Amino acid sequence: MWAELLPMGRSSASGGYRRFAWTGVDLECRAWFKAQAEARGLAYEVDRNGNQWAWLGDPAAGDAVVTGSHLDSVPDGGAFDGPLGVVSSFAALDELRARRVAFTKPLAVVNFGDEEGARFGLACVGSRLTAGRLSVEDAHKLTDGDGTSLPRAMETAGYDPDAIGADPERLSRIGAFVELHVEQGRALDLSGDRVGIASAIWPHGRWRFDFRGEANHAGTTRLVDRRDPMLSYAETVLAARREAELAGAVATFGKIAVEPNGVNAIPSLVRGWLDSRAEDQDSLDRVVDGIERAAREYAAAHGIDLDVVRESFTPVVEFDHALRDELARILGKQTDITVPVLGTGAGHDAGILSGSIPTAMLFVRNPTGVSHSPAEFATEDDCVAGVIALADVLEGLACS
Repeated sequence: MWAELLPMGRSSASGGYRRFAWTGVDLECRAWFKAQAEARGLAYEVDRNGNQWAWLGDPAAGDAVVTGSHLDSVPDGGAFDGPLGVVSSFAALDELRARRVAFTKPLAVVNFGDEEGARFGLACVGSRLTAGRLSVEDAHKLTDGDGTSLPRAMETAGYDPDAIGADPERLSRIGAFVELHVEQGRALDLSGDRVGIASAIWPHGRWRFDFRGEANHAGTTRLVDRRDPMLSYAETVLAARREAELAGAVATFGKIAVEPNGVNAIPSLVRGWLDSRAEDQDSLDRVVDGIERAAREYAAAHGIDLDVVRESFTPVVEFDHALRDELARILGKQTDITVPVLGTGAGHDAGILSGSIPTAMLFVRNPTGVSHSPAEFATEDDCVAGVIALADVLEGLACS
């Protein structure tokens, strides 16, 4: 399975992946998922929001145990973020069948669409729609960098954009969702453990900073006469680093758009996107407030107009304690070791769904901690350990 997925959407130049929602590469990945489901005799379906499901047993029976992740990527992302969870889910099912276990609950593998938000700027669109945390109206307003709307992209890919929306009936049939993911950090590497259990997801959000100045000639305009928004933006980037360090948090300006974007032209607009995350809400508020305050001071000093828009936000997610403890009990019983429990600053579909159904996560060791990069990596032995851990968990939840 892994070998089949590897070439899909991979850039020959960077070695990273560009698997963006509702593109040809995304459809190729979705076809792969359907083929895996059919090869195992699973009932395949696509829900109203474009998420793919592969069912063992009757979905209508209720109290189903679901596992899976996503197949899309960030720009030039790594091979493991998302796909490892989907591949491991199918592999865990194969392992359970090899054990000849008797399933007492329906089991499903899911591929949630547009988890990374690389194309339309909002993460976890598929799971947000399903959980009712993204309205149909707001979803229809989403556009990509080329101006293509989400409904148009879905329609072009052969899906019905008029069908999207909250799906409480589907969620009501799920008793637990367990997502396996490569760790995006080095906690497991530092502790020497192959597999961990997630405790919580840090609160996090994305903010757009629009610095508006005045376009002019780069070679003839005196420095004192300039209204250059790039200066205010650059100072704000440095302020973000300072504020994050003070709060023990993280803050990143990782995306920028400049107009008119000419080498010999002073910009009229610099638009930067801030991603910030912290262990608790108060810390996150302090960081973002500090960054915005500094940005406004810099903008005023340079005669720049500034608009700050919060584009997305996810509060702290505490995974279901009972389910988390059950995972620890199952894995401790199987391996006779204590499985570490750790928090994460990365968002996931499991976090979005946690307000609607019990969810939990397993992490697989990442020896470098690098993620959202072509250098993202996990060893084969650790990946196999993750499959066995997931199989043990699914057996404990769906076969008891």
